[in-house]
Amino acid sequence: MDADLLTPLQERRPSAFHAASCSLFLGDCREMMERHIPSDSVSLSVWSPPYCVGKEYERGVSYDEWANMLADVLQAHARILKPGGFCAVNIGDILCYSDPEMPRIQASKPRLAITREDVEKCRRSNPTANRRELAALMGVSEQTIQRRSENNNVRGGKHTQQTRMKLCGELIERPAYDAGLYLYDRRIWHKDPCWANSQWHTNSYRAVDEAEYVWILWKPGITEIKRNRLQPGEWAEWGSRGVWQIPSVRANDRHEAMFPVELPSRLIRLLTDEGDTVIDPFMGSGTTGRAAAQLKRRFVGIEKDAAAYDVASKFLTENNRI
Repeated sequence: MDADLLTPLQERRPSAFHAASCSLFLGDCREMMERHIPSDSVSLSVWSPPYCVGKEYERGVSYDEWANMLADVLQAHARILKPGGFCAVNIGDILCYSDPEMPRIQASKPRLAITREDVEKCRRSNPTANRRELAALMGVSEQTIQRRSENNNVRGGKHTQQTRMKLCGELIERPAYDAGLYLYDRRIWHKDPCWANSQWHTNSYRAVDEAEYVWILWKPGITEIKRNRLQPGEWAEWGSRGVWQIPSVRANDRHEAMFPVELPSRLIRLLTDEGDTVIDPFMGSGTTGRAAAQLKRRFVGIEKDAAAYDVASKFLTENNRI
């Protein structure tokens, strides 16, 4: 490990934090890795990038810009990873990817052919009727009455573009391969079903969101397999299992998109030794840093958003977490 990585960082950049086994940087991870992370110094990178699904911190970023960013970050990892080291990327497929070229899904049963004008005509004829009574008179649901009255005046549907599923694995595999990193393994994180984010689960065949991937990339070099890093029984329970059953975070109270500490903890325990350096270039609320500290690994965290950086810094320093 290059000693420069853990020297006082305030001298080099004001928006940085230094502790004995932790370095935090505020800024674009591509720039920060280039400026501050030595080559061949990181044993494991664990990160979950923005998912390009419309979160507040993704505002103003196009799909192409997002995909190019992923490729740039993977290219940067090809330099900073130790030979034989790993990069674990947690990312889910985009379940509602807007595609203006996709034809409309054709339903076998025509949608209700009523408009706002139809609802208003019925309301004028029945001025004392409430929404439930109007729905009964017109033979439709109360929701249809509300939609036609307040939001939507189109017979049979909405104006928005049709959506399809977008698989994201190729956005990791292809640029990683171009950078000299190889797809070594993948784990499926089975989490709680995200009912609140699956608006279609009652009126289509689409499945609710309850799984994400962890793509594990390898930098060519000597890699020693150490099954004794895990406790007896853990290898069979999850170390060699392709599906990890880990509950989701109960509340995203520190950040808009958090993952449970068990996810990075398993990767760190499986793929590194005490004293190794773990990096998270999309630090968010600092969950990977917490796992690294608990497992006695050095941690480097990078975060572009100043508010999230402040939250992570506080979270990692309180109660002597680092």
